[in-house]
Amino acid sequence: MKTLIVEDDPISSLPLQEFLNSYGPTQIVVNGEAAVETVRVALEAGEPYDLICLDIMLPEMDGHEVLQQIRALEEARDISLTCGAKIVMTTTLGDIKNVAAAYRELCDGYLVKPIGKAKLLDELRRLRLIE
Repeated sequence: MKTLIVEDDPISSLPLQEFLNSYGPTQIVVNGEAAVETVRVALEAGEPYDLICLDIMLPEMDGHEVLQQIRALEEARDISLTCGAKIVMTTTLGDIKNVAAAYRELCDGYLVKPIGKAKLLDELRRLRLIE
């Protein structure tokens, strides 16, 4: 499972990376623009991400816009939602406005920080990324 973590806070990203490394290569980017560019390059190389853990509060471009742009990149390459990256919002924002917006923008999951290993494992299983 190839994973991209989009998170500007190392206190949140490093434990997530350590845990997800056991399932495959993991990369961290610290802002929205870098996330979109990293996904674009991976798609062009034919090596897309299986999982993207995406924070909402990011510098330069927020997670909602990043999510929209990633889905647009996939759509431009005729990648259906079922075959695209599984995008899980990983954020401190648990209000209904942000949750509803993320699902409208076609995220696959939404986890509110702090994210424990059990909660993350449940989400990965639900998304059929692991057994």
